[in-house]
Amino acid sequence: MLNFGGLPREYSGEESSAIVIIPVPYDGTSTWIKGADRGPEAIIEASANMELYDIETDSEVYKLGIFTSGPVIEKSSPERMSAAVYERVKHFIDRNKFTVITGGEHSVSIGSMKAFAKKYDNLSILQIDAHSDMRNEYEGSDHNHACVMARARELAPLVQVGIRSCDAGELEIADPERVFYAYQIHDNEQWMDRAVGLLSDNVYMTIDLDAFDPSIMPSTGTPEPGGMGWYQTLAFIKKVIETRNLAGFDVVELCPSKANRAPDFLAAKLIYRILSMHFAKSKNLKNI
Repeated sequence: MLNFGGLPREYSGEESSAIVIIPVPYDGTSTWIKGADRGPEAIIEASANMELYDIETDSEVYKLGIFTSGPVIEKSSPERMSAAVYERVKHFIDRNKFTVITGGEHSVSIGSMKAFAKKYDNLSILQIDAHSDMRNEYEGSDHNHACVMARARELAPLVQVGIRSCDAGELEIADPERVFYAYQIHDNEQWMDRAVGLLSDNVYMTIDLDAFDPSIMPSTGTPEPGGMGWYQTLAFIKKVIETRNLAGFDVVELCPSKANRAPDFLAAKLIYRILSMHFAKSKNLKNI
């Protein structure tokens, strides 16, 4: 597997890099369109075609170093996969590396969230997603992709953004004051400050790519109409980064298609834009 950004060794070494990308090519519990296990490789391949100068932050974050870890390949069960992800993430965040997970289906986030919750006090979890994922158990597993945020709420307070699909039973678990449904937020930005205000000092962000509208992100396992746009999503993430400490994040559920590579590039660009915003906040990235 290539490294994220197609970077030369000077900017992609493990020891010298401030940032780590951990691919988790797992698709063991998804229930409709399969292929999320190919998502990490597609993201990395697409990322090699990005311009590495970020216009909006006037920065080149890759110069801080972006190391691409070997993939987490445990596939025997979602529980064992989550445990393997936990150990890999813990290894890097204990070394103060800014760590990003690429999936894979959404269940890959569980182990990552556990590692961050153990390390960071006063952590909240921000979910940007089409689906609430709040079932306690699904198809015999409590680590199914449909159960991710039920596991997350056991670790830290949640804020859920972009939701437009859920089972009626999930409403009994969700906190309506902390859920920002897509139909409520699609035509205004007033909700953003309220959502950010619910977050604690440290934030772990999990982004299911089906949060985006299928017109720009059709390559997901369960595309839902009425999703978020590129600039709306980034405007919200910018507010989070400007006012909170983004401890880490994941980007999951890319189900790549050879017929349309644009979604692969969107996912890669999203990761790079978030990294650019995060490090531009606290570091002078110009002329590194």
